[in-house]
Amino acid sequence: MSVQTALPIEFSDSAAHKVQALIAEEENPNLKLRVYVTGGGCSGFQYGFTFDEKVNDGDMTIDKEGVTLVVDPMSLQYLVGGEVDYVEGLEGSRFLVNNPNATTTCGCGSSFSI
Repeated sequence: MSVQTALPIEFSDSAAHKVQALIAEEENPNLKLRVYVTGGGCSGFQYGFTFDEKVNDGDMTIDKEGVTLVVDPMSLQYLVGGEVDYVEGLEGSRFLVNNPNATTTCGCGSSFSI
């Protein structure tokens, strides 16, 4: 019997499927989705997403649906318990982070404070 350990951050099926589609378009199977937190934005911190071929020492990786999510240790501390998701709605389609640690967020959903 295998024991499923809880991941510090979740990677939704919809985000994994979108990453799969984008990587297929780029025709580069080495690409991974990197999520990170930087200072700035209207609430103090903001989320960023980029495609990256490298995994650096200390990075956490989550594999799902044949794609990889990468988070650096500095950003991970702000994202623990959250979920990387992909939504399509009236505001357009985008990757986002559902973050229970954020005490305030801005209207665009990409900036937060703790």
